[in-house]
Amino acid sequence: MKTIIEKNIWSISSFLHNNNYNFNKEEILKNLPENFIDEAIHYISGWESYSPTPLLRLNKLKNELGYKEIYYKDEDKRFKLRSFKALGGAFAVNKIANNKKDVIVATATAGNHGRSVAWGAQRLGLKCKIFISEFVSESRAEAMKKLNAEVIRVKGNYNSSLKECIKQSNKNNWEIVQDVSWEGYKDVPKLIMSGYTIMVKEILDQVNNDEITHVFLQAGVGGLAAAMIAGFAKFSNKKIPKFIIVEPENAGCVFKSIENNRPTTVEIKKETIMGGMSCGDVSTVAWDILKNSANNCLTIPDDAISMTVAMLSKGQLSEEKIIAGECAVPGIIALISLFKNKDYSNKLDLNANSKILLFGCEGLTDNEMYKKLLEEGLSKI
Repeated sequence: MKTIIEKNIWSISSFLHNNNYNFNKEEILKNLPENFIDEAIHYISGWESYSPTPLLRLNKLKNELGYKEIYYKDEDKRFKLRSFKALGGAFAVNKIANNKKDVIVATATAGNHGRSVAWGAQRLGLKCKIFISEFVSESRAEAMKKLNAEVIRVKGNYNSSLKECIKQSNKNNWEIVQDVSWEGYKDVPKLIMSGYTIMVKEILDQVNNDEITHVFLQAGVGGLAAAMIAGFAKFSNKKIPKFIIVEPENAGCVFKSIENNRPTTVEIKKETIMGGMSCGDVSTVAWDILKNSANNCLTIPDDAISMTVAMLSKGQLSEEKIIAGECAVPGIIALISLFKNKDYSNKLDLNANSKILLFGCEGLTDNEMYKKLLEEGLSKI
């Protein structure tokens, strides 16, 4: 049987160093204000069902790659929504509603963000409208309907659902709770990103503020990645780690924006399995942070997604058996692929002293997709 790294499925489609990298804590926290972060953490940590999610060690993978530590933040355990998105949308809904009961909230989503908004609305007894594209699975749609949301399916991709959400919300005076920003719409995405930063506080508490050297960050519109960088800017007392952005090869909007030194639209010609990361435009709020704070960007194909999901489920990368959705594994794929490319790994200073952080940003959020990926992945390992 081949070892993990001997399998020929690992690859990087494109790799980029950010020539404009200049980490500036004050500038980052100007773009995502500390008072937003403080309020979000105070509010979320007060929820009756709140508890920090586990920070697991991928010891089997660490031993094979020869790094000092590989941490995996397991968001499958985040409330009943099993995704980091639960932290942002529900907090923003509370702020927007401001104790009003006649507010109708609306959002466009690939699944997890919409569930968070719907959950937040249900908690407050508010009506909720969710716009999804034709590519979002019916099981994800049903999960939002079970939270009393009205789900509206739109022909086209995520960007099409977002445009329809904005159009209908403006027409009907609904409050948009969106995790992507545009000109004139920035405060709500900042609230959502502020909710995400509690993960960094949890992580630094879990490692006793030990130094983390590399952080791999998935990017769709860039909200998670930018929020995690802001979290490190606020909470870390150690040397700032290298931040590596990972995207699907067909939806590398952050990659292209960094490459061009300006927000750049990517036309998505083929949908990726990583549906929550299938975004053609970077959020302007996220861009203001990422443009100078991401060290490197890379893109990956879909090839290794199912096998990585299966390897986690069988405990082949860690002592624990881990349930991970399709958007939870890009960091693992990128790390193994970098190990196999010495030129790239040397550029990132990945070595025996590296302490690496990966985000398992979602768990079992889509039963149909998970079963399909697991079955396919098990045939490959």
